[in-house]
Amino acid sequence: MGSHCCDADTTFEGLSADYRRRLWLVIAINATMFAVEIMGGVLAGSQALQADALDFLGDTLTYGISLAVIGMSLRVRATAALVKGASLTLMGLWVFGSTAYHVFVLGVPRAELMGAIGFLALVANVASVLILMKYKEGDANVRSVWLCSRNDAIGNVAVMLAAVGVFATTSAWPDLIVAAIMAALFLNSSAQILIRASREFRSQTVAPGAVAAETGKGH
Repeated sequence: MGSHCCDADTTFEGLSADYRRRLWLVIAINATMFAVEIMGGVLAGSQALQADALDFLGDTLTYGISLAVIGMSLRVRATAALVKGASLTLMGLWVFGSTAYHVFVLGVPRAELMGAIGFLALVANVASVLILMKYKEGDANVRSVWLCSRNDAIGNVAVMLAAVGVFATTSAWPDLIVAAIMAALFLNSSAQILIRASREFRSQTVAPGAVAAETGKGH
């Protein structure tokens, strides 16, 4: 997570056959877990599980967009990252709103189902993190992939803790608190992606003008 990844001369742009193969693998993992977790979240009545399922969906779309723009211009890749950052912001806001709404709804999630699905999702996310560990630094496009993978792993540890809390307290509050924390994580990651993508986009916007100015000086 060092600042060196932002240097234009050293930034990895995803131009690697190995990186593409790894992305396809994590796309399959995340798409599968989205389907499993969204159904499990509904059955268990768990906001934390449903929030984590949305994170899986967001990752699947992020990885797909990342694959599509590899090799394209920096402006295109930065624009794609801006779109991904904006979608992650909307996701975080939706989870915040949904969590606030469920505070006023009676019913305690099924802790045992939360725990079982949360453990399965944790295994899937740790696998994705290990697959992408080699490529955690790069441009905004590459960086967004890593942040989403990291969010998943953190989120599933949180879901497991929420399941323990629900079981121990027979209350929905641990589940709701974890869902809110995950929403905050989405917003934090989206801010990082948007800031980096904006810098890259501006560098492409400013560069032509700077070149023109230098050309004018030469005359």
